[in-house]
Amino acid sequence: MLTAQEKHHLKPRLKKIAGQINGIDKMLDDGRYCIDVLQQIMAARAALNKVALIILESHAKSCVVTAIKENRAEQSIDELMDVFKQFTG
Repeated sequence: MLTAQEKHHLKPRLKKIAGQINGIDKMLDDGRYCIDVLQQIMAARAALNKVALIILESHAKSCVVTAIKENRAEQSIDELMDVFKQFTG
C-alpha cells in the first residue's frame, strides 16, 4: 500500500500528466504538427512511467517485504515479476 506521503507526492505528478493529456487533445483540435503532438505524447508517457516506477518501488518495499515475512515470498515475487514484464513489454 502507498503511504500517505507517497500519495501526497504522486498526486501533483498525476495532475500534471492529466494536464499534458488535455494539452495533447487541444493540440489535435488546433491541428498542430504531428511531430509536436508525438513529442508531447512521449513526454506524458515518460511521466506516467515514472509514476508507475515509484508505485512499483513502494510495492516492493512494503507489500513484497510483508509477503516474505508471512512466508508468501514466491507468490508475491511471481506477481511482481508478472507486473514488471507487462510494464517493460
